[in-house]
Amino acid sequence: MHSTSQKPNAGQVRPDIESSWARSRLSGLCEDDKPSLARGPVARDGGLARAAGPVLAQARAELADTAMTLVLADREARLLSLHSADRSMRDAIDGMGITPGAGLGEDRVGTNAVGTPLETREPLMLRSHEHFMEAFRRFDCYGHPVVHPITRRLEGVLNLGGIRGDEHGLVPPFVRRMVRDIEERLLLDATRHQQRLLAAFQEASHNPRRRVLVVGHGLVLATPPALSLLEPADHAAVQACVEGTRAKGGATHRLPLLSGRTVTLRCTPVEGADGVLVDIVPEEAGSSRASGKRAALGWPLLVVGEPGSGRTTEARQAAGRDASTLDAMDVLRQGEPDWITGMTELLAGEGPPLIVENIQLLSEPVTALLATRLRHTRRRTALTSTPGEHLDKAHASLVALCNARRDLIPLRRRPYEVPRLAERMLADLGAPGRPRLTADSLRVLAMQPWPGNLAELRRVIQTVAGARTAGDIVPADLPASHRDAPAPASPFRQAEREVIVAAIEAAGGNKLQAARALGVSRSTLYNRMRALRIS
Repeated sequence: MHSTSQKPNAGQVRPDIESSWARSRLSGLCEDDKPSLARGPVARDGGLARAAGPVLAQARAELADTAMTLVLADREARLLSLHSADRSMRDAIDGMGITPGAGLGEDRVGTNAVGTPLETREPLMLRSHEHFMEAFRRFDCYGHPVVHPITRRLEGVLNLGGIRGDEHGLVPPFVRRMVRDIEERLLLDATRHQQRLLAAFQEASHNPRRRVLVVGHGLVLATPPALSLLEPADHAAVQACVEGTRAKGGATHRLPLLSGRTVTLRCTPVEGADGVLVDIVPEEAGSSRASGKRAALGWPLLVVGEPGSGRTTEARQAAGRDASTLDAMDVLRQGEPDWITGMTELLAGEGPPLIVENIQLLSEPVTALLATRLRHTRRRTALTSTPGEHLDKAHASLVALCNARRDLIPLRRRPYEVPRLAERMLADLGAPGRPRLTADSLRVLAMQPWPGNLAELRRVIQTVAGARTAGDIVPADLPASHRDAPAPASPFRQAEREVIVAAIEAAGGNKLQAARALGVSRSTLYNRMRALRIS
């Protein structure tokens, strides 16, 4: 086995490799780290594996007398398959833990010919000394992204490599040919899927009154009654619902339309195809659910939601326009004695409803005093708070007093509402040229994670409206931070994100405490936060 090479000086490094090294360091990695090849589930029978199977079989026969290693990884940089006919090469790879299911993401092992092409969407010939981690510097590798020819979605990476110093001049054209063959088979597979989607649509549309859509990658079919019911923003909202259905095996959603009507979406995956059939059922105007009337309120009312989720708006809608406001944030400015005096005066007599904002900021003594005053006040009172363990501990006495509670769902959990909200926010700005968001822009907005919830969405719309005062707002007009449509997150990644966000909130924003609570290192927590776009 060859000895590892020395890392070159900065002036000898290609710009794309230097950028990758910088990203590796930002992920908390060190050159002499032992590779962290965590294993995860892979779709061995997914579209990429099906399309690549015959191509890989042919390539294995062609590589039978070489010491080359052929690797196929999915879009998460997890290895789907790995082949090497050379025993010494297999032993070296196995010794490093490189086996099917292992993750080679750039944020886990630094610059490499799987994770880096996924990061840049560009093919990469990586010489041994250009790997970030010392452990990989015995190999020369070439990685080429596999892109779906219809959806342009990044499906994975095909990688071919060998021991440093061997002659690998023909590797790039060989891999490019294989990638082209895989993409052609993906196209054929997509065509079969589209035929199944078309058959499902034709069967569902026999009833001319049925409002139905079929949504798949690169294909949307709709009956005339469905088209007449939906506006562009509604189409983006429906597609957001569909993305969450594919992983669940079917779902039902209740969706308010831009017209003011409310419909029920009955989403059913189409058998044998990557698509969903959506039945749209309008609610009757006189039904109790469609009436929009709120249930009778109990007082005090507790409104719980993440920052930016609309806690104040919800509390004001319940309490009325004449409600007074008392904000716990003012304790820092006024001091506890003055704040307590003002709170006592407001709750002592009768008057309009009172909203007490941000109770999560109150100390336990002030919380106990506020709870005492609430027991005896005649004023209707609404409290607002962030979610977290404090509601069961430090502020449990206030929670127990509330006869009604509303938990606001984060915007990331209701992407189907984003198009309607974005359209409404843009209209409220009253731009003289009446700009409009295109369906593509609404779809991109619906797929963002929105850690800042409604407040973040409002800032984005204000930015867009300031830059374009007339005409169509296309995805390129969106801020760079919100311009790309990320791949739909898996249920596992969505759950992982929720767990991390909850841990950070419970730790009061302290990342080190959150990492300890989760049982991981701080660098691992930061890596996952970056991967899951947690700000």
